[in-house]
Amino acid sequence: MPVSTPKRPRIAVLADSDTRWKWGALTADRIAPGPSMETAPREGAQVRPLLDGFLLRGRATPTPRQLEEVGVRADSLREVTAAEFLRAMAEESYDLLVLSLVGGGVQAMLHGLKHVWGNRTERPVVVTGYVGVVYEKLADGLLLRHGADLVLANSRQDADRFRAVYEGVGADAAAVTEVALPFLGGAPYEGQHDPCTVVFAAQPSVPESRKDRTYLLNRLVQHARRHPEREVLLKLRSKPGEHTTHIEELPYQKLVQRLDPPANFRLVYGNMGEVLDRTDLLVTVSSTAALESLHRRIPTVVLTDLGIRESLGNHHFVGSGCLASWDQLDAGHRPVPDEAWVSRQGVAADGSYDSAFDAARERIAKLLDRPGGLPPLAPYYTPVTAPGYLPGILARHHLGPDGAPLPGAPAADKDPGPVRQIVRRAARGAYRHGVQRVAPVIRRMGEL
Repeated sequence: MPVSTPKRPRIAVLADSDTRWKWGALTADRIAPGPSMETAPREGAQVRPLLDGFLLRGRATPTPRQLEEVGVRADSLREVTAAEFLRAMAEESYDLLVLSLVGGGVQAMLHGLKHVWGNRTERPVVVTGYVGVVYEKLADGLLLRHGADLVLANSRQDADRFRAVYEGVGADAAAVTEVALPFLGGAPYEGQHDPCTVVFAAQPSVPESRKDRTYLLNRLVQHARRHPEREVLLKLRSKPGEHTTHIEELPYQKLVQRLDPPANFRLVYGNMGEVLDRTDLLVTVSSTAALESLHRRIPTVVLTDLGIRESLGNHHFVGSGCLASWDQLDAGHRPVPDEAWVSRQGVAADGSYDSAFDAARERIAKLLDRPGGLPPLAPYYTPVTAPGYLPGILARHHLGPDGAPLPGAPAADKDPGPVRQIVRRAARGAYRHGVQRVAPVIRRMGEL
């Protein structure tokens, strides 16, 4: 008898920025359900999941260049409003749905999906989580994500904290599942390159002030001047006018125009993994790139120059052994990471990374095989538990208190025409101009 062809798992990923698209798509690939043993292909053959990507329309909707830089491919990819996405989920059949959004977006989609699916038991397993280090709004962000079948924690420490928050408010904590960051990988560091390469991983919103950003830029340029034999790179997330997960009011590209950096100093874009391939020292304030670097055992520094503060996020690295200042780096200091801290952060530098997603895959497989199908989604926030908070979150996505799209909610049954595309681009351009040009001026005037 011929061998039966296994069914391709169908996965949908909804994301609202370039970084969250990267996290969502790579997470989906890591936790994708496989074919059953009865229908598994012969040894050596693989069944690749079918991935449909949805980009939630908003201020941070990634540009084609940003999507290309992320390097994650999908079988289909389209921009949608909340109403359009919910309609697609009502009409299409998926095995797995990854909500890679800011907390309020996750909560709105959970209520919207609960409405469109009703009591339907044949629905996808819904997964959500965080794109990186969780160092602020822990309770707020977690409770906005409650209601998904799996809430992924990127480390053992996060898993413990997540469960403590849910149990502390009387919410079901069973959805919390420990994994790791899905974009870790690459070749382990094997020693200094020629030339030695120092990389500063910039962040769009940390630090925020012109004074602090200018200070960090000056120190980086000074390091390049002190070490002409080194290559010093400023790794940037986006180009001016593009938005990422966080708003960038003062792009380093504009600040550097006032300086005269040496020839061994350069601005670079592109995939972080490719930059790390040639990195000998990774320096940052609190970027998730530090965890990527530690995973490869690349010498990594989290700067203390501006203090160790919750607003900077570098407090997350207390105990890591990686905290240091530019003065120490200029003097030749190279921090040694604390192995116990690294292990607890899900960095998996000990070689256990390949098994980090096994628990999530097993839970998804059990849910898909659950007798009687899956129960309705049950978020912690309801009109009863949060009557003064939830309606506003839903309304921002044009959803009513019951999760149903409000009359007049932006949606379309066909692709936008030329006029609509022009208007949309103009609106985004105006918003970005306001963020990057007008807002800083108003803020400076307020400080006079």
